[in-house]
Amino acid sequence: MEHVADSLVTTLLGFFSGSVIGIPLGIAMAWSQKIDKIAKPLFDMLRPIPPIAWIPIMIVVFGIGTSARVAVILLAAFVPCVLNSYTGIKQTSEIHIWVARTFGATRRQLLFKVAIPTALPYIFTGIRVSLGASWMALVAAELLASSKGVGYMIQTARFVGRADLIMVGMLVIGFISMILTALLDWFERKFVTGES
Repeated sequence: MEHVADSLVTTLLGFFSGSVIGIPLGIAMAWSQKIDKIAKPLFDMLRPIPPIAWIPIMIVVFGIGTSARVAVILLAAFVPCVLNSYTGIKQTSEIHIWVARTFGATRRQLLFKVAIPTALPYIFTGIRVSLGASWMALVAAELLASSKGVGYMIQTARFVGRADLIMVGMLVIGFISMILTALLDWFERKFVTGES
């Protein structure tokens, strides 16, 4: 349970940090041409780099500990959130924007009353993809740069030939991910479709 708790806290820290940074950035890039021109080239350069490739740099910067793993997970969660938020805002119907402008909506109202509500399905898809990417990044980071956590437990079990512990670790990751995905589905139904 100590390994599970450590992995869960680390994953959620990185996941929430990546989402909190990635979603507003994706929205801002899609909504503002100035921000898009500045941020998009940098994002396009960082996007193809797999999160696992950042592990050695994070170890050098933060050492072998929670901070390095959180930073790797943050990067893994950040990219899908930016991409889906950006796509969602860009998919906003011109007709909806035109109607809102006809009724005197300001640019701020267009963003918060038309564009973001329209983009919510894309944003939640990005969050869901980010959650899966966070778990993959966590396990990779714990295999290489950790002294505790489910990934570390799996690696240790491999060294001592404990296939049962490896399977338990995999099942725990799947079970926790299933619960978190169910929570996301509930939030999506509540905020996107209005269901309870």
